[in-house]
Amino acid sequence: MSVEQAKRSTWQYELVLVSYHSREQLEGLFATLPLDMPVVVIDNAKGADRVDELLADRPNSRYLDSGGGKGFAKAANMGIRSSRYDYIVLGNPDSRPTVDVIDVLVDDLIADPELVTSAATMKGHDDKPELGNGGWEPTPRRVLLHVLGAHKVAPTSALFARPTPGRPMNPEWLTGACMAVRRATFLDLGGFDETFYVYNEDMALGRAIREAGLRQQLHTDLLVPHGAGGSGAGKTWMLQMRGASMVRYLRKHNAPARVNVMRSMLVAGYAGRTVLSRARGKKAVADEHAAYIKGLLVGPPAP
Repeated sequence: MSVEQAKRSTWQYELVLVSYHSREQLEGLFATLPLDMPVVVIDNAKGADRVDELLADRPNSRYLDSGGGKGFAKAANMGIRSSRYDYIVLGNPDSRPTVDVIDVLVDDLIADPELVTSAATMKGHDDKPELGNGGWEPTPRRVLLHVLGAHKVAPTSALFARPTPGRPMNPEWLTGACMAVRRATFLDLGGFDETFYVYNEDMALGRAIREAGLRQQLHTDLLVPHGAGGSGAGKTWMLQMRGASMVRYLRKHNAPARVNVMRSMLVAGYAGRTVLSRARGKKAVADEHAAYIKGLLVGPPAP
């Protein structure tokens, strides 16, 4: 059955997509989804690439102009707060979930009232699960094991999760690249922490869910293609922002001395990776590691 023919009389959820110069990626995503699927696009680029035009033939779609420069957390909250659906599904413009996958995630929430989020496992171009499908609360031990690369032999030992397909894994937070969310509970918990421009808002949400005594779930049996094309700002800009967001998170939940220990380990670890990448002739990778270090040390890049 074609995408155009695969229509429903009712939908139980709305797909929430934050766009920043992501028209090409959204075109690819929409080509795989039913025309009548409810979807809201929150445009963080002030209409620069006219993503509103992509919704003209989608009867259950909404377009929100964030005004630009809001970051992911604020933009996503804007779409979720204004939704009329009990369940929403967060997606990335460069993710490629199927309706069947989304249905499973939403059905999880319907069946279990204590489940706040249910996420699929994102896979890269090599068809293998990505590192960062979720992860664990940063501690000095976990940060040390991360910089040592211990996750390669002990997948649950460090900071970020790389699931094995079909093998259960229970991270303490989940990435929002393809994640169903119980809207009312999400809002009761305060939504995404808007002090994070991008990155670590998912880590903060996982913490809020745990502290409320509620649950989240990662489906390692549902793999969704991710990274079909770059979206957002330049890669080094994003990596610097990632480093800055990590330090912001650490400061929110740890004493200064503990923050300094973890930040120092991250700086040392990524400095080593920078040197090694340059020695191997991988300048782009080295520049990305260096940008992450810059974020850890001096904060976010200029807008």
